[in-house]
Formats: sequence, structure tokens, C-alpha cells
Amino acid sequence: MPVHAFRLVIFIATISTMWAIPAYAKKMYRLVDQYGNTLFSDQVPPEQAKDHRELLSPSGRVLEVTEKAKTKEQQDLEKHLAALREEEEKLIARQKMNDNALLLTFHSKEDLYTGLKIKMQYFDNQAKVLEGSLKNAIKQLQDQQKQAANYERNGEKAPQKLLDDLKESQQQVQRLTASKISNEDKQHIAKNQFNADIERYLFLTQSVKKSAPQTMIPNIKQANALGLFYCENDHQCNKAWEIARTFVNTHSTTKPDVYNDKLIMNRPPATETDISLSLSRIAITENDYQLFLDIHCQDSSIGEELCSSQKIKELRFSFRQYVNDALSRTPVQ
Repeated sequence: MPVHAFRLVIFIATISTMWAIPAYAKKMYRLVDQYGNTLFSDQVPPEQAKDHRELLSPSGRVLEVTEKAKTKEQQDLEKHLAALREEEEKLIARQKMNDNALLLTFHSKEDLYTGLKIKMQYFDNQAKVLEGSLKNAIKQLQDQQKQAANYERNGEKAPQKLLDDLKESQQQVQRLTASKISNEDKQHIAKNQFNADIERYLFLTQSVKKSAPQTMIPNIKQANALGLFYCENDHQCNKAWEIARTFVNTHSTTKPDVYNDKLIMNRPPATETDISLSLSRIAITENDYQLFLDIHCQDSSIGEELCSSQKIKELRFSFRQYVNDALSRTPVQ
């Protein structure tokens, strides 16, 4: 290569390097202003210091992301949301324990029916004993009442022992009646529990075969943002629970998984575009409950972006109004 040509190459390379150094040395940020416009700048304006921004490489690759600073209201909502999710996780964990116990205790649906038969036989036997005891107690009370009436007709005062026995018989009839009602209630609860267990057992065993290869009451704005519905009473809560079940199944892109009186949950997201809804009945006090709607996306960057999108916020925001609207159309009973 001629000397002058070699010197020309060196000169061009040197000039290129001199131009390249400032370009590589400067930082480049991608920012979004308050109106949603995307801006590029080598500096962060003071008024956007707390906004979301991305530090870019010369090739445009994102090197670092600074999230937008959260307001006090956003921080409070996130704290409340975390507390609700903690309660939801407890319900989910309890459901898993119940599922495991169900599968370990019973080896077939016939086992469950046998267990129900034994329970029902026990309640039936109790009912017969209580019915017989109550019948005898009522007859004894009637006999004592006749004796007391005879004394009264003869103008005599009934003996104190008779009065004491009569009082004791009245209390015994009340106790036996209460026990009879309690036994019937327990029998009814056992049947309902069996129905829930058999349905859950069949779902779990079929799923296994297929897969073989605290709380403060928030204000309305917070409730909408968190996906909360506060129940005024048990009757309303039960109606709202069924309405909310429709909401969950309508908006979830995954199939139902768990349904009981404390937890409604669809299966986890299978793809990055899936959303899975769940609903928890969370106690505020002994008699007050709130329904908490949670939305789950796949554990990935795209899934996280989906769950933080405006679409999901609007979906969560619409939940409370959806339940209220449906309740307002329900006839009062």
C-alpha cells in the first residue's frame, strides 16, 4: 500500500474515533411526559425527575429503568392490596391443605359415599333418641300440668315439689327441642359439606388424570382501585358472591379451578396474554366481610406489563360497580 494511502486510512480512522467518543460517552434517556408523549434526551429535566425513564445504550438497548415515583395514595393502595393478597394466600393455602386431606383420606368416590352414609346414620340415630326423649318429656310435662290444674280447681296450692318438677320438665323440653334442631342443622351442614367434597374430589381426580403425562374498610375510590366490594349483610354477601362468580368466569381467559364459599379461583395463566381472576371472601370483623377481586398474569416481563396496564386497572375498577348494578336488578325477597 502506498504511504499516502496508508496515512489516509489512519486519518479517517482517527477522525471516526474522535466523533464516536462523544456519542458513546453521552447518556440517552427515553422519557414520557405528563401527556403520554415519548421524548428522547441526554438529560433528565428537573420537572421529570420523578417520572418513569429508561437509560438507553447507543444501539437503543435498555440499560436501566427508573420507575415513576409513587404518590402517598398509590403507596397506601399498594400496602392495602398486599394485605388483601396475604389474606387471599391464606385461603388458597387452606384450600390446598383441604385438597390434600381429601385425596389422602378417600381413595374413591365410593369412599366418600360410605363416609356420608355413616354420618347420616349417626344423625338419624341421634334424631330417634332425641325424638323419644322429647316425647317422654312432653308427656311428663303434660301430666304435671294436669296435676297442678287439679290442685287449682280444688282451690288448693300445688306442692312446691310439683312446681319445681314442672319447671324442670319445661326446661328439659326446651333443651331437647334445641338439641333436636341442632342435630338437624348439623345433618344439613354435613350433607352440604359432602356435596362440596364430592364435587371437589371429582374435579381433583379428573385433573390428576388429565395432567399425568386486616383490615380497614376503604373509601369508594380505594375500593374501586383495589377491586373490593363490602357486604352489608350475609344475605347480600351471598348474592354478591354468585354475581362475582359470573364476573370472574366472564373475564378470565383460563378455566375455573376452585369454587367454595370463601374462594373462587380460575387456573393460573398458561400464556403471556392470559389473565386469571380470583375472588376471596375476607373477614373484616366476626360478622362483616369484603369480597376481594385479584387479577393474575403470567410471571414474565410481558405478563407483568399486562397486569399493570390500563386495561387491567379498568377491569378491576369495574368490579364493584358490576356487582352493585346486578344487585340493584335482583328482586328484594
